Amino acid sequence: MTTVFYRRLLREYSPAILLVLLILAVWETVSRLGQIPPFILPAPTAIWSALMEERGLLFGVHMPATLLEVLTGFALSVFCGSLLGTGMHLFRPLAKALYPLLIISQTIPLVALSPLFIMWFGYTLWSKVAVVFLTAFFPVVVGTYDGLGKNTEQYRELLLTLGANRWQILRKAAVPLALPSFFSGLKLSVVYCVIGATIGEWLGGSRGLGYFSRRMAGNLQSAEMFAAVVLLSALGITLFLCIATLEKLFLKKRGRYS
Repeated sequence: MTTVFYRRLLREYSPAILLVLLILAVWETVSRLGQIPPFILPAPTAIWSALMEERGLLFGVHMPATLLEVLTGFALSVFCGSLLGTGMHLFRPLAKALYPLLIISQTIPLVALSPLFIMWFGYTLWSKVAVVFLTAFFPVVVGTYDGLGKNTEQYRELLLTLGANRWQILRKAAVPLALPSFFSGLKLSVVYCVIGATIGEWLGGSRGLGYFSRRMAGNLQSAEMFAAVVLLSALGITLFLCIATLEKLFLKKRGRYS
């Protein structure tokens, strides 16, 4: 069973893996030939060495801080976003009133709002969580709202003829049909959470991978900075894959995956 799984994984992602290996090989070669100064773009092997040298600080201090910010902001985004998206679906005047405001909220640069959050919450966890929440909230609301409004009319009419009320229609038809859109919103949201946490740490943090990368950039320690960036990328990919796995489990139970 495990062998079959790994063969399938290799077959599906082998082009991407080969492309990444090719990029790394070219990158390493160019760096070793001295075509690019190491303080601008260090070699992959130098980044790996920096990651190993700083692993105690990165994995013991900064990674847990960033992960806590990401998961807290993501949990709040999922709870509030799905609640608001459902409310907008059930009450059209609420959707007409709030949807434009939600779009406007995404046009405001987070760099401009982060100092305001620091004034409100101080240099605490919640100033970073506020940035994460504002970054990740929108995809969940839109995924929930759009998903609940898709392809439900024929099921709604059928359930109405069977005597179902509004909440039964929501539970039996709208929610199951909305799951693909909802999980698409979650996958976007969890990646945006990592971006939001990094921005919050860059502008007002004392711990976290974003703070570490800013400090290393200020000291022109580019290999250490790239090591933090690699960990941020790995964190985003891991969280995305967790949501994708959860999506497959939920939809497989409903016959949406073979």
